[in-house]
Amino acid sequence: MTPSERRDVSTFEALKALAHPRRQRILRQLAAGGPATSASLARALGLNTGATSYHLRELARHGFVEDSTVPDAHGRERWWRVVRQDLRFPPRSQQSEEVRPVVDEMNRLAFAADLEAYTRSQAQSGTEDDTGMDMPYSRGSIHVTPTELARFFEEYIALVNRYKRDGALPAGAREVQTRFIAFPTPHAEGADTAPDDATP
Repeated sequence: MTPSERRDVSTFEALKALAHPRRQRILRQLAAGGPATSASLARALGLNTGATSYHLRELARHGFVEDSTVPDAHGRERWWRVVRQDLRFPPRSQQSEEVRPVVDEMNRLAFAADLEAYTRSQAQSGTEDDTGMDMPYSRGSIHVTPTELARFFEEYIALVNRYKRDGALPAGAREVQTRFIAFPTPHAEGADTAPDDATP
């Protein structure tokens, strides 16, 4: 399939719109469940319909969701869908003092949601909801330059895009969440920068 169009999101207003916790929930619901109305989203998420409509309009204003044409829609129902994009955010080294806490909060919310979803997926293993699909897991470290790490990330994105599909899915296929995070190994708390084998 054609990879999602890359979009660099760097303005404070767009990042702040995206970092709102309820909007994060709305985006996750739309991504998982497909197009929906504000009323159906409100029911699914236990939110107020009016507030949900407002959040959808704000997301649309910044290009994160859009109108969706749905067959057999009733009356003037307005359906929404996520805009498929390869969203890129400013590298930490390029974030302003205004932008950095917004991106940090957005990441915190995303990591918390990911952990909650992973825990629920584990809990379903071996139950009637289990699809028999194992959850591979890997932790490791590499030694790279900043340029090599950037290239590593782009290769990862290209690999993920190879397995994205539209239309009919092959038998046994289901949506699987993938995540990528890389960060320099921090110094141990209270440790100095002496080599590991140094003695006092």
